[in-house]
Amino acid sequence: MASHTTQPRLTAADFDQELLDLYDYYAHGKISKREFLDRAGKWAVGGLTAAAILGTLAPNYALAQEVAEDDADIQGEDITYPSPDGTGDITAYLVRPTEMDADRPPAAVLVIHENRGLNPYIRDVVRRLAKAGFVAMGPDGLSSLGGYPGSDEEGREMQRSLDQGALLNDFFAGFEYLQQLEGTNGKVGATGFCYGGGVVNKLAVAYPEMAAGVPFYGAAPESGQVARIEAPLMIQLAALDQRINAMWPEYQKALEENDKRYTAHIYPGVNHGFHNNTTPRYDEQAARLAEERMIAWFRTYLAG
Repeated sequence: MASHTTQPRLTAADFDQELLDLYDYYAHGKISKREFLDRAGKWAVGGLTAAAILGTLAPNYALAQEVAEDDADIQGEDITYPSPDGTGDITAYLVRPTEMDADRPPAAVLVIHENRGLNPYIRDVVRRLAKAGFVAMGPDGLSSLGGYPGSDEEGREMQRSLDQGALLNDFFAGFEYLQQLEGTNGKVGATGFCYGGGVVNKLAVAYPEMAAGVPFYGAAPESGQVARIEAPLMIQLAALDQRINAMWPEYQKALEENDKRYTAHIYPGVNHGFHNNTTPRYDEQAARLAEERMIAWFRTYLAG
């Protein structure tokens, strides 16, 4: 019988932290691809090229799926909702639990993607939340440009090209769509990752009626806006994420001064993007704990 060996999955421990930080700058548009490749050259040894290094750090969406699209516990569909103050009609992935109690309908959760469109990882997060008993929806901020293109690199450039105010309104419209969605208990929460985490914070400011929010490593709102927040927030941060964490002390101070309900978890030894199971920055232990905490937070505050 032929034997097969599986190449071990790369983790953050396989990379120099300086290189991981450099990739974070590239992934968030702080430096160009050319600059990343130039600066990553110092790690290109033993025949390994800078381009190959970039390839190992990029998402591998074959790893994304934790809940299958045809899982018997959920029903998913791609829908369209209007965004009159945004970029136009928005396509979104809407997933419901298969079995719902009419006397105790589920709450809804908006899932907001990173800075690259509705990729397979975020679609899987939507399914995970539906599997946990929520009606979950992930809008595609690239809808006006034809949707997520299948490539994160291309998706990142597409998202950057959009009017950012209009894009934000697309997600606001998604929140309002869920507020009116039949078959729910009327409560809407939101979670998001990276760019999406920042949008969750903005939603909390714009919609005091938001029932709960769980931003993952997202940009903080302006301190002067924090007083408007009524939603209980669970702030999820990565200890090695210097870029986002630099905003946290001021944000925390504003939350405290305004007597807001929040809890913060800063996961030690992990990088920005640690929840994304398609890249080496993924940390399984921290990601699973963060997801368990998120679901428990929503069950606490979104119950009918």
